[in-house]
Amino acid sequence: MPDHSIGSIQGARVTRRDALRIAFAGSIGLATAGVTPSMAAIAPLKGNLKHSVARWTFPKLSVAQLCQTVKGIGFAAIDLVGPEDWPTLKSHGVYSSMCNGAELGLTKGFAGRQFHDQLVERYTRHIDLVADAGYRNLICFSGNRNGMDPQEGMANAEAGLKRILGHAEKRGVVLVMELLNSRVDHPDYLCDHSAWGVELCQRLGSDHFGLLYDIYHMQIMEGDIIATIGRHHAHFKHYHTAGVPGRHEIGDQQELQYPAICRAIRDTGFDGYLAQEFMPAAPDPIGSLREAIRLCDV
Repeated sequence: MPDHSIGSIQGARVTRRDALRIAFAGSIGLATAGVTPSMAAIAPLKGNLKHSVARWTFPKLSVAQLCQTVKGIGFAAIDLVGPEDWPTLKSHGVYSSMCNGAELGLTKGFAGRQFHDQLVERYTRHIDLVADAGYRNLICFSGNRNGMDPQEGMANAEAGLKRILGHAEKRGVVLVMELLNSRVDHPDYLCDHSAWGVELCQRLGSDHFGLLYDIYHMQIMEGDIIATIGRHHAHFKHYHTAGVPGRHEIGDQQELQYPAICRAIRDTGFDGYLAQEFMPAAPDPIGSLREAIRLCDV
């Protein structure tokens, strides 16, 4: 959207972008280059779903700036934030809806027995950090196949997770394995279909293990999003969004109908978080986030 001149400061023309930067800097201490958020008040959210946003999708904002942004939109949670940034979240009254920092990466996960000792050490320590901070969800990954049969990877993941699951249960922490696509973004990733993840949940049989159902990734791998949510929602502890194709905004230029999907999630009685994880492509990324929350606030 082009800038429109709205006034002047000391004789210089001031664009809408300039004014927004000045306002944003005044509220948080410095302007954010390349970001043009609308700071206008919005209607209160309905409260039927709890909203969040993935921290990594707004790299031009500091954690403090993102905290103020989400509070200005009307929600108070950020996904994929590690311990080093939790004090900043707490100072702004923002919740860490999906904690991270224990993982070895997306490719080295619980399906690989060679990683178990490292993962057990890291996750045992991190479970305590999450619990002591008053948070609940901690992300984990299957890792890549690396030539394994999916059932072998399943058995490996089950064995590795059982080594830490009792500690997670004791501390009230939920381990959440993310479903990712192996077709476009994460070649060779093992937990790439909901059926595989659901079977792992059933084998473990604990309320302290579940799945992060990433709608973008599962649309690419298998589609049938609303029906899958209806069948398997008991195992879905968390949701992520993004537009397909491209992983950008979730509006009407992509193939997923997020208001309908969010109504299906709402109707299951889901009490966890729905986190926006799209990569903004529009000139006003915070405007895109506002619109995404509006679409999903059903």
